Amino acid sequence: MLDGFIVNALIAGICVSIIAGGLGCFVVWKKMAYFGDSLSHSSLLGIAIGISLGLNFTIGTFITCIIFASLLTYLQNKNILSNDTLLGILAHAALSIGIIAISISNQYVNLDAYLFGDILTVTESETYWFISAAVLVFIILYIIWEKLVLMTIDENIAKSEGINTSLVHSIFLILLVIFVATCVKVVGILLITSMLIIPAAASRQITSSPTKMAFGSGLIAIASVFIGIFSSIIFDIPTGPSIIAILTIIFILTLPLKRNS
Repeated sequence: MLDGFIVNALIAGICVSIIAGGLGCFVVWKKMAYFGDSLSHSSLLGIAIGISLGLNFTIGTFITCIIFASLLTYLQNKNILSNDTLLGILAHAALSIGIIAISISNQYVNLDAYLFGDILTVTESETYWFISAAVLVFIILYIIWEKLVLMTIDENIAKSEGINTSLVHSIFLILLVIFVATCVKVVGILLITSMLIIPAAASRQITSSPTKMAFGSGLIAIASVFIGIFSSIIFDIPTGPSIIAILTIIFILTLPLKRNS
C-alpha cells in the first residue's frame, strides 16, 4: 500500500507529463526551448508576488507568466531587438527581481523547493488543481492540434486555410503558462524546460507522426516520473533532478533507435 504523499506525487507527475507530452512537441518543432526557459525563469517573480500578497504561488506564477508572455509578444511585434536578446533581458530581469522580492519579504522561503521542485510535498487538495489543469490543457490542445501542426509546417498556408494564427498562438502560450505554473512544484524552475523538451526529443527518435510523437512523449514523461520518484525515495536523492536524470537516460537510449527518415 502506497503512502498518501507518494500517491499525490504520482498523480501530480502524471498530470504534468500529460501536459508536457503535447506541448513539448511544439516547443521542439518550433525551436522554442529558450522561450520556455525564459518563461520558467519569470515564474520566480510570480512566486515572490504570491508570497508577498499571501496568494497561492501558482496563481502568482500564472499571472506573472501571462504578463511576461504578453510583454514579449508586444516587444517582438515592435521589432526592437532580436528574440533571444529580448528573452534574455526579460527572463533574467524577472528572475533577479523575484529573488530580491523574496529576500525583502521577511518570510522564510525554501528556494531549493522552488528551484528544483518538491513533488513529494504535493497535498491532496493540490492534486485537484493538477488534474483540472491536465484535463483543460488536453481538451484545448486536442481542439487546436491540427491548426498548430499546420502552423508549424507553414504559417502562411495556415493563414490561407482561414486559421486565425494569432489567436491559436496566443492560446498555445496560455497553455505553456499553465504548464509552467503546475510544473514548478514537480521539477522546479530551473528544470521545467527539461520536462518539456527531453520527452519530446526522445519520442521524436522513435515515432513517425506528430500524434504518435505526442503520445510517446507523454508516456516517456510518465515513466520518468514513476522511476524518478521511487529512485529518490530509495536512494534519498532530490526528486526533481532524479526525474530529469531518468529522462536524460531514456533519451540517450533512444538515440540508437532513431527511425529511418
